[in-house]
Amino acid sequence: MSATPTPTPLANQLLIALPSLADTNFSRSVALICQHDDDGAMGIVVNRPSEYTLGEVLGQMGVDGGSDSLRSQIVLAGGPVHPERGFVLHDGGMVWDSTMQIADGLYLTTSRDILEAMALDEGPEQAIVALGCAGWGSGQLERELADNDWLTAPSDAELLFSTPLDSRWQAAAGRIGVDFAHLADYAGHA
Repeated sequence: MSATPTPTPLANQLLIALPSLADTNFSRSVALICQHDDDGAMGIVVNRPSEYTLGEVLGQMGVDGGSDSLRSQIVLAGGPVHPERGFVLHDGGMVWDSTMQIADGLYLTTSRDILEAMALDEGPEQAIVALGCAGWGSGQLERELADNDWLTAPSDAELLFSTPLDSRWQAAAGRIGVDFAHLADYAGHA
């Protein structure tokens, strides 16, 4: 397991796309920032379903097993970067081949061993599987925040693991008292 990353201002924060964000990759999205430093930021979109179930992904990997509920779990479209790579957001402190701690009790694992363990019912209690991630170059995310493309809110396990996908965007905004039904779908720029 890798060392605990140096805390950064946006790690373990949710990025909530404002209604005016026109980028089709991120329109009405919620992304968990997993890492943020001078080189940029990396996150996982946590409210976009992909076209795959976990059973299909496990089958493509040659991993047998898994309960019907595990195999029917929707895999998320985690972002436009590395769409062929799997990313598992999960709880618990188990050690996997390639795990990064995001916060106390929240981890991101990119190694196959966690999926094999999940298929054997030996994985983390709560997990989200995503294909792809979101990436921002040095200073890019800060510029997008200054341009009012995103809101930020603290992450929490309930939103990540329990809130229905189609409710996460509004629920994330609601965590900081924002109701998108009352915001215009555009932003004004002088």
